Amino acid sequence: MKHLVSAMSLVLGAASIGATALVAVPASAQQAPAGAATPDQQKAAAAFIDKLAADAFVVLRDKSLTKDQARTKFRALLRNNFAVDEAGLRLIRRYRAPNSPIKLTDAQLTAYRQALPDFLINTYSDRLYDFASSKVTIVRTVPRGNRGDVDVVTRITDPKGGKPIDATWAVKGGAKPLVNNITVNGVNVALTQEADFSAYIEKNGFDALVDFMKKSK
Repeated sequence: MKHLVSAMSLVLGAASIGATALVAVPASAQQAPAGAATPDQQKAAAAFIDKLAADAFVVLRDKSLTKDQARTKFRALLRNNFAVDEAGLRLIRRYRAPNSPIKLTDAQLTAYRQALPDFLINTYSDRLYDFASSKVTIVRTVPRGNRGDVDVVTRITDPKGGKPIDATWAVKGGAKPLVNNITVNGVNVALTQEADFSAYIEKNGFDALVDFMKKSK
């Protein structure tokens, strides 16, 4: 689980909070094939990531807030902009399938869904202060699928001279856009999380995973 926690922390700390100068989508933003996100939808997805980063920095740079107060505001920001429940169910899709090696009860699934938001948000917020001066630039947008989803490709640069990070935000289309996955330097975070969850469940059981999530503050 240490690998899972560090991966989650890196992604949100670097990408969600490390943005000071997001730029407009280039004119060369990819055109959408039939049924996919239109150029306007792609621009809207980029604007959504722009606002998410800007709002995060308002919290980060508010010197009137204590660390705990900033984290509380940041957690609320995440709850409003990340498809936490959808992403969480994807992490345990193997155990929700008809041929699952473990048959989850309704009570187990409910306990998992209740523990998930705080687990993810607490993990993410721990990296909040590590990337305060980073800069994120939107490189391009790419339509994904045929439901209006968009991948927003960004480049994260560290003013301290660290190696740039390429992060792609998977933005779910709809009346309210939400982030439902991130790929960092070619590593699909959802797949990594899913593998780590599966390994933990296989070794310790599903209930142990939920208990671990509840205790991770």
